[in-house]
Amino acid sequence: MTISNNQEIQPHRFRTPDGREFILAGTAHVSRQSADMVTALIAEEAPDTVCVELCEQRYQAIRDKNKWREMDIFKVIKEKKAFLLLANLLLASFQKKIAEKFGVQPGQDMIAALAAADEHGADIHLVDREIRTTLARAWKSIGLWGKCKLMFQMIISIVGANEIEEEEIEQLKQEDVLQMLLSELEQSHPALQKILIDERDQYLAQKIKTAPGKKIVAVVGAGHMPGIRRYWDQDIDIARLDTQPPPGKMKDILKWGIPAAIIAAFVAGFIYGGFDTGTRMVGLWVGVNSLMAAIGAIAAWAHPLTLLSAAASAPLTSVSPVIGAGWIAGLVEALVRKPTVGDLEDLSEDIASLKGFWKNRATRILLVVALVNLGSAIGTFAAIPLLLNLLSA
Repeated sequence: MTISNNQEIQPHRFRTPDGREFILAGTAHVSRQSADMVTALIAEEAPDTVCVELCEQRYQAIRDKNKWREMDIFKVIKEKKAFLLLANLLLASFQKKIAEKFGVQPGQDMIAALAAADEHGADIHLVDREIRTTLARAWKSIGLWGKCKLMFQMIISIVGANEIEEEEIEQLKQEDVLQMLLSELEQSHPALQKILIDERDQYLAQKIKTAPGKKIVAVVGAGHMPGIRRYWDQDIDIARLDTQPPPGKMKDILKWGIPAAIIAAFVAGFIYGGFDTGTRMVGLWVGVNSLMAAIGAIAAWAHPLTLLSAAASAPLTSVSPVIGAGWIAGLVEALVRKPTVGDLEDLSEDIASLKGFWKNRATRILLVVALVNLGSAIGTFAAIPLLLNLLSA
């Protein structure tokens, strides 16, 4: 089965031993032709159930355009989900740019499938894994440098979306926007390929074949069709794919080991170098961490009180394995510049530009968390060799 640049996959039909009929429609997420094909297919087949490549979050976003108003920014920060939400918004921003430039709406095929299902009285069955779970699993599969590259690549994509070429739009007809954005990272992190493609193919296959009804039409991206057919006869453990993998032993060792080593260095400085060396080490640690966290806050256009909280907390949180300076700064920013209803109403428009990310209070809080944490991390790694140099002097 092949996919051409200008032609979507023809629907694939088959029956199961129990007499159920499945029709898999491979579509392009940025194609009006795919949307028209889906509408006609559902009208012609009159299925009991229409499966759509959507998760609950994306389904609600389509059904309720004002869903953003319900966002609890304090809860997002406390649950340490600011990075994931920011990545999700950057992804949505890129999609919106594509829509504006080419007059296409990413997800038109799914929107058409929902409308046709409603019109013909078919049940709707969501078959994709939650985007937050996919992002979380991808996030945990890459290190700090990979995370920085991920955020940077998404930001650059927003800036460069106006220069995107028709060939790249054709690429979107064969893969997800998220997969396209992360294609460079996939080369250096093979685990991303497994998470973004293989796992989702398995998830889609299992959810489709367990959908209710005797006649089922499944609308999925054309790029997933080969994988769904490959995994169709396997019994996939959905629960396993829905969970976030526990941190590895090495991550736990580093999480607790680095703070312990830094504290041990301070103790050694006071014991072997004397009071003067010990205080110089502490002063150096405070200065470097505070400076870098403050720079992160400034880059996010944070409130002066937020900047002070970032600078004050960074030296302490850097030796704590359970909390980061960004989380504290984010909570302070949310308190002193609490997002208004207007900010949440304007969110869908503001994420279309980098300026909007900094202007909107809700997204600025996410930027505060991300940039202050990044600044604090840089300060920590920059200070360590300086401390060792003082200790060995």
